[in-house]
Amino acid sequence: MNNDNPKENIIPEPSKNDVIMTSSAETVDIPLISSSELKETVGFLASDELKGRGTGTEGIEQAAAFIENTFKANQLKPYFETYRDSFLVGDKHAYNIIGFLEGQDALLKEEVIIIGAHYDHIGYGKVVENDSIANGANDNASGTSAVLAMATYFSKKKSHGRSLMFVLFSAEEMGLLGSKHLAGKLKTEGIDLYTMLNFEMIGVPFTDRDYVAFVTGYDLSNMAAKINEYAGSNLVGLSEIAKQYQLFKASDNHPFYEAFKLPCQTIASCDLSNYDYYHHVDDEADQLDYQHMSSLINSMIPVIEKMSLTPTKEIVLYEE
Repeated sequence: MNNDNPKENIIPEPSKNDVIMTSSAETVDIPLISSSELKETVGFLASDELKGRGTGTEGIEQAAAFIENTFKANQLKPYFETYRDSFLVGDKHAYNIIGFLEGQDALLKEEVIIIGAHYDHIGYGKVVENDSIANGANDNASGTSAVLAMATYFSKKKSHGRSLMFVLFSAEEMGLLGSKHLAGKLKTEGIDLYTMLNFEMIGVPFTDRDYVAFVTGYDLSNMAAKINEYAGSNLVGLSEIAKQYQLFKASDNHPFYEAFKLPCQTIASCDLSNYDYYHHVDDEADQLDYQHMSSLINSMIPVIEKMSLTPTKEIVLYEE
């Protein structure tokens, strides 16, 4: 997350035989997202070898290749000529990585839902006990692991009506530069965007809330209400702390909101009150709660599926 200011209704940890069942015409049994696969992804992205995934570095290049290989292995198509949406940050080359799944409905597939997260981090931080690498596990290897897991799931399930665009953004930590670049590009191309769901810092749970995650920009749209309706539980809610810190403007949803004036919002379970290692060298993979992460992601999968299948665009901005 780019910001200068500092369990109820959860699906249980799945066994390897558990599946999500949907109302799609052709039922395919796909395993739920496991905590172990999320831990493996975060463990790689937040490893010391990637040196904090700073934009334009060798470490983020390794992360980009990992994301591309995941998309390729699951037969997601590049949206542009390649998976890389390239842009310059000064003299540094940066890349958003985009995988695309065309919708299964002949009419709805012309509309697009973007599911995103940023995969960059700040590189290095204040030295603590000879450690200077800001690994960025919660911020935002956690969100990246969610997007990759959902891309893998939907590539196999093929239960989505609208098209799904899975985007991992770079240069978020430098001022949302990757999302600003892509939002402008897609706006110019006239994409029929329905909504954008961004995943940010989902690696730790709340212990004092009646919801699992919060939605930034809660009061702007009926996004939260629709997510809870589709989930059949009080999955998301309002964080007053996030509202105070203006976290709606602090992640990659905001450039899409600005460009399209549509519900483009972030799902998070950390509002800077329940984690001590924001932009800290101790934001490491072993600090995260992977059962919480898998539960949240597995709760969001049927939400996104239903979101993709509604005959009309039910998620809308409130009138000012």
